[in-house]
Formats: sequence, structure tokens, C-alpha cells
Amino acid sequence: MSDPTPMTDAELTVIIVSYNTRDLTLKAIETLYATTQKTRFRTVVYDNASADGSAEAIAQAFPQVEVIASDENLGFAKANNVVAAAATTEWLLLLNPDTECHAGAVDNLLSFSKSNPSAGITGGRTTFPDGSLNVASCWQQITPWSAFCKATGLSSIFKTTTVFNPEGIGGWQRDSIREVDIVVGCFLMIRRSLWEDLGGFDLRYFMYGEEADLCLRARAKGYTPMITPNAEIMHLVGAASKTVARKYTLSAKARMTLMQDHWPAWQVPFGRATLLFWAGSRALGLAALSRATGRKKDAAQKWADIWAARREWLKSY
Repeated sequence: MSDPTPMTDAELTVIIVSYNTRDLTLKAIETLYATTQKTRFRTVVYDNASADGSAEAIAQAFPQVEVIASDENLGFAKANNVVAAAATTEWLLLLNPDTECHAGAVDNLLSFSKSNPSAGITGGRTTFPDGSLNVASCWQQITPWSAFCKATGLSSIFKTTTVFNPEGIGGWQRDSIREVDIVVGCFLMIRRSLWEDLGGFDLRYFMYGEEADLCLRARAKGYTPMITPNAEIMHLVGAASKTVARKYTLSAKARMTLMQDHWPAWQVPFGRATLLFWAGSRALGLAALSRATGRKKDAAQKWADIWAARREWLKSY
């Protein structure tokens, strides 16, 4: 394991925000240090009032890591802002606690970032534990057409085409260097000066959507976020989310906010309608199927819960 880097010598601050993910966070830190050989970095873990002993376990296992044990859950956005505001390094890396770095991931991403200053924000390729591709390292922004495709299920039926799955970038395997609209916050590198220029994350986004908003604001300033396949991590996705229905509800709330923030005002009612159709059609269809066949009861309940929370997510953040 690498020796701790003195704060004054570090060029990168790795920020990990944890919430009741003790064992996952310990593994994330272990692989971070084991696979990063060239980069001078420091690591800060902001623990959002976990009840599983995360802060104590991390401090004991990794004395070189700075652990901030919060007595309240600030959410992902604010916790990152707090740590970034105190950072003095040239670069920042946001790293999720449910990740494992593959060989050279951080070294390669920093090198790529330095070579592509016009990107502003960079990310890598993510996989699932079995090595299969996890597409959720990057996305294209929401448009009226992509919102329609998501609501009607076209983006799921024709997943490998960019025509009907533009947000997921079709069947692209994240195996080439490419400009994207959004780099996901599980593995996101940014120069600290740009982070400060953008004001960090918008604190209205308590969970989900904050990195999309950040990247879209960077694009508005002329930057072109990029992905490189040479920086690869494993990402479990959603390990900090308690229930699937709650995750979907928060995701819909973030989606509504992004449309309000980055679409022309006259398009927003259409976006709202697509969200209502997305949740309502699935809730109605699965309820009917469950009553008729006795199947899909869990799925029917999940969508019933999401539909019941529509007033919350339609209000946005």
C-alpha cells in the first residue's frame, strides 16, 4: 500500500462521501491505494452520519486517510462541496464508496485530464463485479425526444440504438475516447479552479442529478466533458439507496429539476408530462397484470409507490 502523501505535495484530492457503506468503503480505499502508483494524492472521506461504524473503521484501517465524521447527513452534493472547499490540490476526484479501482485507473485518468484541458471534467469506464460493462459512467443530456423515448419504453426496447436511447448513447461500450454531456459522479475528475468557477454542486440536488447539472453548466462555459476507457473501475451502483422505489422517486425529482434548469421554459410542461406517463403507465399496467395473473406483485408495488410520490417529484428540488 502506498505511503500517505503530505498535503503540501499532493496534486489530487480524492473525495469519498459515505453513508452506511462501511465494508464497501473500506474496499474502495484499499483498491484506490493499491492501484494508484504515480499520482501524489490525499484522500478525504466525509461520512454522512452513518450508523454502521464507518468513520471509526476507516480511521482505524487507514490512518493516512482524513475522515470527517458528520453528525448529520448532508447529502452527496453538500458533503462534496464541504471537502472541496477545503482542498488545496490542483485536481479533485470524486469517487463513490461502492467502487473498486482497477490497475492504473486514477493515474491514467489524471494523465488524460492533463492532456485534455478543454474537457474540463473527465471520467472513465465502469464495470459490474462480474466484469461486464456498467454503462452508468456517463450519459447524454435529457432532451424532449429522449424524455419521450424513456417514458414510452423505446429506450429500453431499442437500447443499442442512439436514435431511441440517446441518453444511454446506444450500444457504445465505453471502449473509446469520446466527448459526452455528463460524467457521473462515481468517478469524476475536475480541476479545482473549474470546480470553484462553477461554484461546485448546486445544493438543491440532495441526491442524483448534481453531476449532470455540474457538467451541463461546464458545457455552457465551452468545456466538453470526456470519457477514457483507459481509466476503469468497478461500480456496484445504488449501494447507498435503501429501496428501489425511493431511488426512482429521487431520480425522477432530479430529472424534473434538470429539465427546469436546462430546458427552455416552454418545453418544461412536456417534460413533466413524460414523467407522469413514465410512472403512471407502469403503475397502471403492472397493477392490472398483478391482479389478473398474480405475477409481478413486487414490481406492481414498486411502481405504485413511485406513482403515489408523484407530487414530491413533480415539485422538483
